[in-house]
Amino acid sequence: MIYFDHNATTALDERVLEEMLPFLGQLHGNPSGLYRLARVSRSAIETARERIAQLINAQPEHIIFTSGGTEANNLALKSGLIKSHLMTSEIEHPSILESLPESALKKTLIGVGTDGIISFQEISDAADFDFASFMLANNETGAIQDIKKITQLAKNRAALIHTDAVQALGKISIDFQDLGVDLMSISSHKIYGPKGCGALISKHKSLMTALMTGGGQEQGMRAGTENVAAIVGFGKAAELARLELEERQEHSFKLREYLERQLHGIPAIKIFSEFVPRLPNTAQIGIQGCIGEMLLMQLDQQNIAVSSGSACASNEEASSHVLAAMRIDPELAQSAIRVSLGKNNTLEEIDVFVQKLKQIIAKNR
Repeated sequence: MIYFDHNATTALDERVLEEMLPFLGQLHGNPSGLYRLARVSRSAIETARERIAQLINAQPEHIIFTSGGTEANNLALKSGLIKSHLMTSEIEHPSILESLPESALKKTLIGVGTDGIISFQEISDAADFDFASFMLANNETGAIQDIKKITQLAKNRAALIHTDAVQALGKISIDFQDLGVDLMSISSHKIYGPKGCGALISKHKSLMTALMTGGGQEQGMRAGTENVAAIVGFGKAAELARLELEERQEHSFKLREYLERQLHGIPAIKIFSEFVPRLPNTAQIGIQGCIGEMLLMQLDQQNIAVSSGSACASNEEASSHVLAAMRIDPELAQSAIRVSLGKNNTLEEIDVFVQKLKQIIAKNR
């Protein structure tokens, strides 16, 4: 199969699996124990924490392991850091938009332009807020937000700021310290690591209330025996992402540029967020006169996997809330498909995709 849905998930890197395997078998000690087998597990977790910290330039002690990006986002929003006024944007992932806590007496949704970029002016004009959450890169369009500038606006209000960096991790350089944010969510399975593992990076654990209680794991912030193998895999995936980041970026950008040059030759195609900074692997396109889900299914019949939007909202009948926020014509929005490339994709695969896409479009029209 030609797999072009890497923003949804990635295949487990064989080097990651190799490092995980001992912890799925003989190295099965509970990391909370005091005996040697347990200490091996504890040491492996701390090594993973250090590797992830190196990838994003954070302190290892700021990392709280979770079951994934969704739990990390929920922990950021529901841990008691929000006192009265929460600000976020209309294009956030459902794990943010559907998790806005009742503790926030006021909630402000910031709009975006037709290019998918969050409005700085709306943030500046908003009433005082004490917590803000804005994604670093959009999972659908790939548009990259200027989180450093947004953070400066938030700090002018003495507000805490969280960024959902799940889609950005491993695709672009991320510097937690330089961005100036207080919290950041990341996930393993977006960077060729295992599913079921993520992390919240937080400078303010002492001010937070745990969502899951009943144990002292993760410095009291996430009760329950750690998924050692998955955490080890996340750490190895982070190490590989750091070492190979430049190579992966160049490869993805080369493939995307090649893809978009060919797409421009197809009538009535629009590339969303085309002229703003984007993830190097992501192209979301609208095709006038077609239906996105129909294109997806017909491409699947040709052994090509793409997406019609967020995998976490793919069962909903409504079109993309991201494109709606960008004020894209509803008919064009319904036609949208997303191509998200990975480190093992090739130019030849893009040739096959474009050829099949042209045939399907001609048939549908």
